[in-house]
Amino acid sequence: MGARLLALPLVAATMFFTLVATAQTPSFTDPKTGQVWTPNNVGGGPPPTAPQDRAFNPNAQTVTIGQVFQQNAQVTVVGQVPITAGPTVPLVDIDNVTLSVAGTRWQVVMYLQNNSANTLAPGLPCRFTNAGNVVLESYVQVGPVAGGTRVGLVFFGPPSNIFVDNVSCSVALP
Repeated sequence: MGARLLALPLVAATMFFTLVATAQTPSFTDPKTGQVWTPNNVGGGPPPTAPQDRAFNPNAQTVTIGQVFQQNAQVTVVGQVPITAGPTVPLVDIDNVTLSVAGTRWQVVMYLQNNSANTLAPGLPCRFTNAGNVVLESYVQVGPVAGGTRVGLVFFGPPSNIFVDNVSCSVALP
């Protein structure tokens, strides 16, 4: 009976270590890849190779510039401005240029004000660039803008799969 009493603690200890060894370790299954991640394999293995996981270097982008893209801006009257054109104030002024992606193309929103008393229909040569390299040249025609009027303009640039970090426009009067 004494040998049985000594074997009992040995069996209990063996069962305890077996339970600890088979306890589940924390894990996470990636729903996209099916990969099971545990503390033992996190941070190991090859880097991601799926295209959406690859880093994009916008400076390595190469785009061939074709013809100048000509378009008409969508114009909305937003208010009146004082007629102040003269030696120190330009006839037409642009400001608050914003660049964003709208659907499948880059979109530019800006304001233009006609500081003169005359109705003008300015053109806007614009350059879409990436790291200083021209991606697209565009000539935007603005319909007639009455003297002393401020308008909002909307026009589009290159497709959104081409990286653009800046747009610059100037005013060219007809």
